[in-house]
Amino acid sequence: MTPLLEVRNLVTDIGSVRVVDGVSFRVTAGETYALLGESGCGKSMTALSLMRLLPDGGRVSSGAVELGGEDVLGLPEREMRRVRGGQMAMIFQEPMLALNPVIRVGEQIGEALALHQNLAGQPARDAAQALLDAVGVPDAARRLDSYPFELSGGLRQRVMIAMALAGQPRLLIADEPTTALDVTIQAQVLDVLRRLRAERQMGMLLITHDLGVVAENADRVGVMYAGELVEEGARDAFFAAPQHPYSRMLFEALPRPGDGGRLTTIPGQVPSLDSAMRGCRFAPRCPFAVARCRDEAPGWQTIDGQQVRCHLAGTLPARDARAFAAHAHSTHAAEALLEVDGLKVHFPIRRGFLQRTVGHVRAVDDVSLDIQAGRTLALVGESGCGKTTVGKALLRLIEPTAGRVVLGGETITAKNASALRRQAQMVFQDPFSSLNPRMRVADILLEGMDALGVGAASQRRDAVAQLLNRVGLPDDAGGRYPHAFSGGQRQRIAIARALAVSPRLVICDEPTSALDVSVQAQILNLLKDLQDSLGLAYLFITHNLAVVDYLAHEVGVMYLGRIVEYGAAADVLRSPRHPYTLALVSAVPRIEAQAGPGIIRLAGDQPSPLNPPGGCHFNPRCPYASDVCRQTYPDQTDLGNGHWVRCHWVAAQA
Repeated sequence: MTPLLEVRNLVTDIGSVRVVDGVSFRVTAGETYALLGESGCGKSMTALSLMRLLPDGGRVSSGAVELGGEDVLGLPEREMRRVRGGQMAMIFQEPMLALNPVIRVGEQIGEALALHQNLAGQPARDAAQALLDAVGVPDAARRLDSYPFELSGGLRQRVMIAMALAGQPRLLIADEPTTALDVTIQAQVLDVLRRLRAERQMGMLLITHDLGVVAENADRVGVMYAGELVEEGARDAFFAAPQHPYSRMLFEALPRPGDGGRLTTIPGQVPSLDSAMRGCRFAPRCPFAVARCRDEAPGWQTIDGQQVRCHLAGTLPARDARAFAAHAHSTHAAEALLEVDGLKVHFPIRRGFLQRTVGHVRAVDDVSLDIQAGRTLALVGESGCGKTTVGKALLRLIEPTAGRVVLGGETITAKNASALRRQAQMVFQDPFSSLNPRMRVADILLEGMDALGVGAASQRRDAVAQLLNRVGLPDDAGGRYPHAFSGGQRQRIAIARALAVSPRLVICDEPTSALDVSVQAQILNLLKDLQDSLGLAYLFITHNLAVVDYLAHEVGVMYLGRIVEYGAAADVLRSPRHPYTLALVSAVPRIEAQAGPGIIRLAGDQPSPLNPPGGCHFNPRCPYASDVCRQTYPDQTDLGNGHWVRCHWVAAQA
């Protein structure tokens, strides 16, 4: 079959740095080709090379890119504008950065329609509405007049897809289209992409580091490492038997259901592309490397129909299919370290000249929970459900409206919150934003110790060195600034800062959401080791259920400011009962084939906490909702073994 896109020996340089080195692949019409690999491997630069959207100083040095037989690299820029968007379109990773915040959605789609279909006025508006309908945006006519900031993350991503489709492209490039989305929204966006690909027979280049997304969406897979393709093959063959050591280690770094042991990590980091490369680029991190690997760059081999670039391909030991052992968490005293009763956080809405309060955003609305020493409670749910607000309110970084928080037997109030802060610390989602860029790492760690009077002043420098060693950072890390570290290393610094004052409780807010699976494995191993050695309690806030399954002892599922299901992690994730939990668990991308009904599609988006629905807040999206669900909020139904749920439908079945 003649390929829609053919890339041959593509080489891209940015200044003196070679970011893409000899990449070749092809995509046929109606096929999804996935580029897989860690951050920094060159995946996005490959896509930007195809679109000729390289940053300043970037250029394609050699190679060929043909789209439908047309030489893309040889076109003048004026002709390239016709191809870019009209023949080949791209969905970028962060829609809020790609969309203009001061132009309405309809106008932005209209610009693409005017350029590629010569539409203007009412015909352009009608076409834009049809595109929003095609990608599943509810109430499309009204959304045309919305600004991007008025839309949820999932809706913004759908608008990006609609803009990409405005030129009726033959090839769609999706660069990490679901990285920052909740599992339910991710499932909706991927479903839209699959449907559009089938209806329009588009080719798709899917760029991701999520093996679950690849397993459910790709036809063929290419694995990139340090600017090169190192393995390529059909999806089924690749997932059955990955041939390259790097591919295998990506699989083994994934948290698996019920597997409580240590995750396999890939030592070191992707090499800097401005360094001299000799031999196999993965050799410094490869556990199987021999002398030849370090001296001689491997060529392509064919093993069981898969192409692989490895001297040892075909001779590696069989892949370790790790046994799924039950969680082997240690038991702890039954006394709760943290007790939360009836926590509420309502933000006032003020309007008018006198700024009168006209309503409240009920971000957290009556949450109760407890955590024992040495245990992990995971709070899960979609973005906007109130998880992070709970964490901040516990530390009084946000003042709660009502409720009682007891830490170590002492009630936290506005007066004693600072004194108790030594017992509870927080690790934020984005370490680069939460670390002071003007302070050296040692000073960042010392700041909290000095403020709370931890230890003798003469001993604090030694304590900093011990902390850095404990979290796996080099001895010289204390004298460097945060920008000198990778994302995973910055997260280790954030963890070290939290540990600097010897807390008993650590609140972790999405600490692995933006990390590659290999770096995520390192952080999860670190958190588990610290818990075992120090007896720490964790409140782990996340929407990644695979991480929850690996790390958590108990799980609370939040929806619109309230916990709707609570229990042991094994009970909630293996036998979910609330319809919302059922949808969350079903939407998690998995590399193993799934049995059962498949993904449960939720209607619409999460309602606004400013005006929550009457009765059960989930009723507008629930397939089992009845009249009683619309009238009264459900009471707690006990399912045994500490597992409970708030749902009229479950209560009727009990």
